[in-house]
Amino acid sequence: MPPTDASTDTGAGPNPQLTGGVEDTLDLRLTGELLALFRKGEPEPVGAPEQADDSTAGDLLDNLAEWGPVTTPDGSFHLVPVRIERDLALITRWMNDPAVAAFWELAGPDSVTTAHLRTQLDGDGRSLPCLGVLDGVPMSYFEIYRADLDPLARHYPARPHDTGIHLLIGGVADRGRGVGSTLLRAAAELVLDHRPRCARVIAEPDLRNTPSVSAFLSAGFRFSAEVDLPDKRAALMVRDRALRNLL
Repeated sequence: MPPTDASTDTGAGPNPQLTGGVEDTLDLRLTGELLALFRKGEPEPVGAPEQADDSTAGDLLDNLAEWGPVTTPDGSFHLVPVRIERDLALITRWMNDPAVAAFWELAGPDSVTTAHLRTQLDGDGRSLPCLGVLDGVPMSYFEIYRADLDPLARHYPARPHDTGIHLLIGGVADRGRGVGSTLLRAAAELVLDHRPRCARVIAEPDLRNTPSVSAFLSAGFRFSAEVDLPDKRAALMVRDRALRNLL
């Protein structure tokens, strides 16, 4: 029987060999006209509060840097956008953990991590790397991304403003004790609180990583389907806004 949380949470993140990683995430180039289209107002999803037109949000992820913390059973949790000059050594160390490298495949020198981060930070804003900070301590790495603008959208019935999550827990001491589920629930709640046009939070962990899949289930995600991605069979996990108060 699988653990009740993601002991490593490695399967929640991209495998560059399997999914194309962030390079694949960003291979769909958006013109200025397309960006304007996605920022225009659209019909509100069921249960979403009213908000001004999306063009006032400032970017494709509604100013994630300004979201602020949320309280969890394990402490105050905050998504803090990555700064390479500050965070590179820490994230590189995490990526070189064998348990993490088995799924993320980003082990190597600083330059490997830098390239992975820089592709997102220098992109159009559809994917943002963040540190997960718990009670002031950076202990996890997140990627919050627009699933509807990602190549993933070619493999499932995407809806406008679907928002995706990748996660790894950096410290071994934080694995295997339920923290993964807590962080995933908190991150999903932050997305739904601050992205009113987002009706669903999406994830696509590798089916082989049963601890990660279990963590998403414990965090209120539902298993939607098995999805064949390039060289990877993934579990499509969905957290619905309409059901958030029931889970």
